[in-house]
Formats: sequence, structure tokens, C-alpha cells
Amino acid sequence: MSNTVNEWISNNWLGITVPLIVFLAFIIVSIWIRRRLYHYLEKVFSQTKWEGGNIFIATTRNPFFHWCLILGGFTAIQVSPLSPYFKSLFGRLLGSIFILSLTWTVIILIERILHLYLKRFKALPSATIIVIINGLKIAFIVVGILIMLDLWGISTTPLMLMFTILLLIAIFAFRDQILDIFSGIEIARTNVVRTNDYVRLESGEEGYVSKITWNTIHIKTPDEKILVIPNSKFIRTTVTILGKPLKQASQPFRFFTRLYIKELTGLKARNLSELVTILKDVDDSVVYYHTHNFIEEYQYLTPQPANDFALWVYDALGDQVLGEKLANVDTFEFSTIGALRERLVDVINEELSIKHDGRQAPQGREFHFIKSLSVILPTYYVAHDLREFVEILRMVSLDTLYFHIFEARLRLHKGVNDFSIWLNDCLGEKELADRIAVLDPYTYTLEGLRSMIIQLVEKHMEREHAVG
Repeated sequence: MSNTVNEWISNNWLGITVPLIVFLAFIIVSIWIRRRLYHYLEKVFSQTKWEGGNIFIATTRNPFFHWCLILGGFTAIQVSPLSPYFKSLFGRLLGSIFILSLTWTVIILIERILHLYLKRFKALPSATIIVIINGLKIAFIVVGILIMLDLWGISTTPLMLMFTILLLIAIFAFRDQILDIFSGIEIARTNVVRTNDYVRLESGEEGYVSKITWNTIHIKTPDEKILVIPNSKFIRTTVTILGKPLKQASQPFRFFTRLYIKELTGLKARNLSELVTILKDVDDSVVYYHTHNFIEEYQYLTPQPANDFALWVYDALGDQVLGEKLANVDTFEFSTIGALRERLVDVINEELSIKHDGRQAPQGREFHFIKSLSVILPTYYVAHDLREFVEILRMVSLDTLYFHIFEARLRLHKGVNDFSIWLNDCLGEKELADRIAVLDPYTYTLEGLRSMIIQLVEKHMEREHAVG
């Protein structure tokens, strides 16, 4: 028996040695290739900072070596003296093992990567994550089985056709959800947009990113609306990231606006004596209308200090000297209407004491005293930091600006505007608050004043960002 074996080995040593050498060569080359390949992949993933890189390497390192061994065994069998039948049989067996190993590795890799990204979406239910992962597992298992059946010569055309139809139906039915999920994965992978980033969309909407879910992004606008944008739409639009979160105010700034109604009092003056007599006794709302409302109504024509009394004295009575004196009364120098009234009365009385002026206004040019009735209304706009404040300031009406700048001085009796008080008390931005407080609103139109405040705030934010 021993002689028979030795004789067979002696006659077939070449047929045994060559396949063995081929298989051993594959082992050596596989070890070298795996070492070089994965060293290169580690370097690439480190440079790109892809979080899934470590998962890819850990999942495929050992299977890659097994695949090389399978390929080596297949090659060794092909160069062996075995009959074509056995070569085909062993080739199919090794091919089946390769398909099973590759399918299992891909399933594990997909599962781990999906867990990595889907866990970031806190709003995504655990059941949904399981359904997504199991659905992909089933799809890869079906593909692997079909390939194996085809490898063994079993017709897979009907199965492939059925699977393809079912897959197309599922993709068509859930196409929007699928796009949103994969777009969400891309957003999570790139980390370009994060919660609390301030963004501006191509369509003009802007605000803070309040939530990122598996299929949508929520943006809170300055007027406290919530925009819910599908991830697939978000990733296709142009998004400008204006910056990271700024210091939050201890109390948000609520923007108000006001409307006023004119009401005739029935009182009128034909000369200075009647003017000063009526002026002493009228309601504060009358004085307010002819001074503060006058500035707002004509600010685009005369951004310098002025009032109705100065204009009437100058035009109707022709007294340029007194008209100039009344125009020089700084309306915003006074924190109360009473103080402003006294100053106007003093200027007129001083002029009457110097000369008794009996000039009468022409018929139809009398000074008609008008009352201002104001209605204060809250807006939807609320600012929690400087960025929201400046963006809202671009959008609010001039009535809102007038209320917070001009009327604030009378409401607060502090000679300062609402903006400066909020910046100082709620944000601790004393320097910026002082810069806005010292602005002389009389030297600007309301639009000019808006632009100046925005410019001051933006420069301050740029300076703070440079320091940070």
C-alpha cells in the first residue's frame, strides 16, 4: 500500500506541487496586499475625516484576506490535474462561499454605518431604524441568493423579474421618503449644518436650525415661525450659513409697532397770542401730534428738528425769526411732553414780550389743533441675540422703528431708546448700547437711522467674531 502511494506521488508530484505553490503564493501576496491596501485606506480616511472609515476597515479587514484565500484556492484547483467535472464542482463551491461571505460582510457594514448616522436623528423612532436596516438586509440576502442560484445553473429570470418589479414599486411608493433619508444621511455625514446654526435659504427665509431629523430640517424664523423643510429639498437649495450661535439675551426683545389716528379738536389760532393761550391748556396728545408726529410725517423732507408750530409761524405769519427759534427747539431733548410744551410757550412769550405782534394769519390759514390717538400693537418679531435683532430690524416697518426710538424717550423718561436699554440690560453690550444711544435721530431720515443702527450692530458682531 505504501509503495502504491509513493508511486502515485512520484508520478503526480508536479500536479500536486504546482497547485500548492500557487495557493501559498496567493497567501503571501494577500498578506502583502492587505497590509499596503489598508495602510493606504487608513491614511485616506484620516485625511477625509470620514467617521465611517474605521467601521469600513474593521468590518472588511479579515474578510478581505478570506476572499484572497478563496481566490487562491480557485486558481489552485484550475491548475490542478483534476477532471473538468471536479474543477467545476469545487469552483462553484468556492464561488458560493465567496458570495455568502461578501453578502454577510456588506450587510454588517451597511448596518454599522446606518447605526452611526441614524442615531444622530433623535426624532427617528427605534422601530423605524430597525425597519430600514432589516429592509436593506433582506434586499442584499435576496441578491446574494439569486447570484448563487445563477452560479449553479438554476434559472433566476422569473425571480429576478419579480424582485425587480417589487423593488421598483417600493422605490416609487416611497421615493420621497427614501430621498429624504439619504439626504439626511449626507447632511449628518458632512456636518455642514448643525443645530443652532443661523442659515439663510436661497428663497429668502432665514433663521436658526432648531432641529435636524431623519427626513426634515426645522428652521425657527425671527418671527417665531417654524419652517419644516424636507432634507432632499434642503440639500438641493443654496444655503448660506451666517454663523454659529451668538450670546443669548437674558430676556428677548419684542418688537412693537403703533398706529395713530388724527382727531380735530375744533380749536384754532389766528395769531401768536391765541396760539400760546391754547397751547398752554391743550391735552398732551395735541402737543405730541404737532411735534413728534410732525417729524415722522415729514422726516423724508426735513430730517432736521422741526415742528408744526415753527412751520405755521414761518409760512402763515411770515415771522422768519420766531419760526427759526421754534424750529431750533430740540423735541427729543425733553423726556416729557409737559417740559416740551413749557419750552415752546416760553419761546413764544419771549417773542411777544419784545414786540407785540398783531399779525393775523390769512383766512383759511389758521393753525388747527389736532389730537393724536395712538394704538400700540405687538408684532410677531422677537430677537434673542444680535443676529436676530439686526435681521428683524431690516424687515420691520418705520412705525416700529419710530416707536422704539422716538416714543421710547417719552415712555421711559430716560432720554434713551428701547434698543439701547435691551442691549445694555439683557445682552450686556454696553458699548454698542451707548453708540446707538448717542445717535441724534433728528439728523437722519428714518431709513437712514435704520441703516446706521444696522451698520453699528454688524460692525460690533464682526469685531466680536474677530476677537473670538
